[in-house]
Amino acid sequence: QVQLVESGGGLVQAGGSLRLSCEVSGSTVRFNTMGWFRRTPKQSRELVATINSAGTKYADSVKGRFTISRDNAKNAVYLQMDSLKPEDTAVYLCNVERTNWAGVAEDYWGQGTQVTVSS
Repeated sequence: QVQLVESGGGLVQAGGSLRLSCEVSGSTVRFNTMGWFRRTPKQSRELVATINSAGTKYADSVKGRFTISRDNAKNAVYLQMDSLKPEDTAVYLCNVERTNWAGVAEDYWGQGTQVTVSS
């Protein structure tokens, strides 16, 4: 069964950095698109960044500060977060998606990792 495990969250001061990791286990399936969402204290869910063979996409609020990358051999996706702001405080959720042999999209979610940025 596909499972996503995130790590790397924590408490950091504004201007600091964190690196989030998401590793897929329980399956040899590889995914087309991998990315990160976040659930803010106001409970909104926002797309942060995605990566696939076509390139990367970022939310406007994190452009220039966050970098998404992946390691296909490890079936993992990472989010390097620099110049963190208090507004970045959220639970960060890993998401992966693939199109199966029948052309049907499948996606999976991690449990999330907490990122807290203090002023």
